[in-house]
Amino acid sequence: MSEVEGLKTYEVRTYGCQMNVHDSERLSGLLEGAGYVRAPEGADGDADVVVFNTCAVRENADNKLYGNLGRLAPMKTKRPGMQIAVGGCLAQKDRDTIVQRAPWVDVVFGTHNIGKLPVLLERARVQEEAQIEIAESLEAFPSTLPTRRESAYAAWVSISVGCNNTCTFCIVPALRGKEKDRRTGDILAEIEALVAEGVSEITLLGQNVNAYGSDIGDREAFSKLLRACGKIEGLERVRFTSPHPRDFTDDVIAAMAETANVMPQLHMPMQSGSDTILKAMRRSYRQERFLGIIEKVRAAMPDAAISTDIIVGFPGETEKDFEQTMHAVRQARFANAFTFQYSKRPGTPAADMEGQIPKEVVQERYMRLSALQEEISWDENKKQVGRTLEIMVAEGEGRKDGATHRLSGRAPDNRLVHFTKPDEDVRPGDVVTVEITYAAPHHLLAEGAPLGVRRTRSGDAWEKRTGAEAAKPAGVMLGLPGIGAPAPLPPAAAPGCGCD
Repeated sequence: MSEVEGLKTYEVRTYGCQMNVHDSERLSGLLEGAGYVRAPEGADGDADVVVFNTCAVRENADNKLYGNLGRLAPMKTKRPGMQIAVGGCLAQKDRDTIVQRAPWVDVVFGTHNIGKLPVLLERARVQEEAQIEIAESLEAFPSTLPTRRESAYAAWVSISVGCNNTCTFCIVPALRGKEKDRRTGDILAEIEALVAEGVSEITLLGQNVNAYGSDIGDREAFSKLLRACGKIEGLERVRFTSPHPRDFTDDVIAAMAETANVMPQLHMPMQSGSDTILKAMRRSYRQERFLGIIEKVRAAMPDAAISTDIIVGFPGETEKDFEQTMHAVRQARFANAFTFQYSKRPGTPAADMEGQIPKEVVQERYMRLSALQEEISWDENKKQVGRTLEIMVAEGEGRKDGATHRLSGRAPDNRLVHFTKPDEDVRPGDVVTVEITYAAPHHLLAEGAPLGVRRTRSGDAWEKRTGAEAAKPAGVMLGLPGIGAPAPLPPAAAPGCGCD
C-alpha cells in the first residue's frame, strides 16, 4: 500500500480523444468514491491501482499499451496487492487478447461499462483471477457517474455517445456504438450545477456533437441546446466539439451567432479536400459543401477562428487529390489544422483498401501541407495584432511563463495568448483584458501591461480547490457532478478521434 496517509492510491493513464479524457475524469471519480486517492504527480506506476484508458485509432496503439504494461510487470511482482486495469476502445476491441498477452492484468473493461471498474477490481482481488467484462451496449449514460474534474473553471459536458456514421477509416462506431443522446433537461441541469460550483466555460462533447437530436427525432435540437445555454446565468463561454459537416445546418450557425456566450470558434473536421477521397472515406459531403459552411459561418461571425482535421495519404490518394486538399486549405484559411499521416486502423474498411500510399510519399505530402498551414496560421494570427481581447487565465498552458514573467490563457476564439503578468494577483479562471502586440503561428503575445483584471467566481473556485488539495495528500473527490473539467488539450489530443 502506498504511504499516503494509509490510503490506497490510483493512477489513470489516458490515450486518445476528448471523450477518453472525460471518461478518465469519471474513472478517477469512481475510484475516489471507492476510497482511493490520486497518486502523487510523477508516480509513474507507483500506485496500488493503475488504469489504462486506451485508444484504438492508431495502428500502433496496441504496441504502445503492451510496452507500458510490460514496464509495470516487475513493479507488480515487487508490490503485493497492486492491480492493473485496462479500459477504453482498445479493451473493447481486443478483449481476451489483453490478458493472454499480459497475464498480470487484473481487469479488462470496455467503453460501455466504465462504472463497473471498482466492482471488477474488488472481484479480481477476492477471486485472485483476472476479470474481463465487455458490455455490448451502453448500460447507463456515463454522465450519471461520479466525476473528478481536472479543472475548476472549465468543464466537458457530454451530450451524446456513439456515432451513426460509417467512415471507412474509423473504428470508433464499432467500439462506442450507435449514437445515444442525453435528455436536454439532464444536460442543462449538469451545466447549471457546474456553474453553481464556479465553472464559467463548458464544452459540449459528442462523437458527432451536432447530430444531437437524431436519437430523439428533432433535427434542430442542437441549435436549441446552444440557445438554452445562452440563458444560463454565470455561464460565460460555450464551446462544442466535434461537429460533422453533414449535420451543420443554418439554424446551428444562427444559434452560434445570436447566442452571446457561444464562442466564435469552430473545429470541424474536413479530412480531405478531394471529392474522390471523401467518397472513398464515406464522408457525406464534398469540398463545395464544406467550404460553403465556412463561408456562412464567417458571414455570421467574421471574427470566428475555424480549425479542422485532415488526413494525408488515404488509400488511393493521387497527387491531384492531394492538390485538391491544398486548394481547400488555401480557400478555408484555417486558424489551425491538425494534420495526420494516414495509418491503418485495424478493423476498418480502409485498412484493406487497394492503393495504400508508400510512407515516403505520405511524408512528403504531409510536410507540404504542414508548411502551407503554418504560413496560413501565422497570417491569420497576424490579423489579431492590435485587437483588445478578454483572456481567460489558464492553468498549465504556458511552459515558459515562470521564466518570462507571463501568464497564459485563451481568447474567446480559443487562440492561446501569453500576456504580461499583472501587478495584482490573478488566478486560473479570472479574466484579463489585453492588447495583442505580436503573433506567432501557434500563439499570440500581449507584451504591454494588461488593460484590466476581472476576478471571477471561477477564480474563487480554483483558489478554494487548490487550498483544499494542498491540505490533503492527493486529489479531492468533488462529487457529482463536481466542478470544472479540462484545460485545453495538447495538440495530440485536441482533434478527438479524427473521425468526425
